[in-house]
Amino acid sequence: MDLEVTKAITDSWFLRLRDNLCLDVAIVGTGPSGLIAAIKIAEAGYKVSMFESKLAPGGGMWGGAMLFSSIAIQNEAVYLLDELEIPYERYNENLVICDSVLATSALIYRASKRGVLIHNGMSVEDVVFKDDRVSGVVVNWGSVVREGLHVDPLSFRAKIVVDATGHPCMVSETVAKKNNITLNTPTGKVCGERSLNAAEGEAETVLNTKEIYPGLYVCGMAANGVFGSPRMGPVFGGMLRSGEKVAKLIIEELK
Repeated sequence: MDLEVTKAITDSWFLRLRDNLCLDVAIVGTGPSGLIAAIKIAEAGYKVSMFESKLAPGGGMWGGAMLFSSIAIQNEAVYLLDELEIPYERYNENLVICDSVLATSALIYRASKRGVLIHNGMSVEDVVFKDDRVSGVVVNWGSVVREGLHVDPLSFRAKIVVDATGHPCMVSETVAKKNNITLNTPTGKVCGERSLNAAEGEAETVLNTKEIYPGLYVCGMAANGVFGSPRMGPVFGGMLRSGEKVAKLIIEELK
């Protein structure tokens, strides 16, 4: 039985890996904006994989606020909760409250159900850069990267890469530094996020969601980090709307 289990797991995993080496969209980071984007793009019929360096997908949404398992969503994004059948309670005329664990697990389930392959424990350490375009991702095991082991990576090809890595905006930083390119930002580089301003940060995370270099889009907190906008704390409506916006932009390009 033990050998049969091992063969079943490795056979199925490597088959899925081989079938997803060439993608329409590679999303780096599995927070709420990336998950919404993955759901929408997969629903449009495109092949999407997500890459998460940690064990559990979901980003910062799991933890609520200071491990209080509640998150706030403003009215502008409630339609997405209804669409995804995520329950919520009305707090006041401006906000609803969701259970953070329920909301995050619902997003992960919906993405997986739509055929999105989520690579957990897999870290993106670089991109494939060809003909002045971001054309894929370079990956290694998250544990290998954290331990600083000298182990060569593998690569996935993708028509479009999405930086949904949150505060570090790691993909955008790597692309700009390694290739000496000018990003579509005020400075041509990654500006770095400013301190918390919930109202401004929520609005600008949607505004900043866009293509910043051929083949590279940003969404969620990474978008604010790239463009030098404020962080917003445990309010997630802008994150959800950012994921929806980047999906619409990418679907339009892929058409």
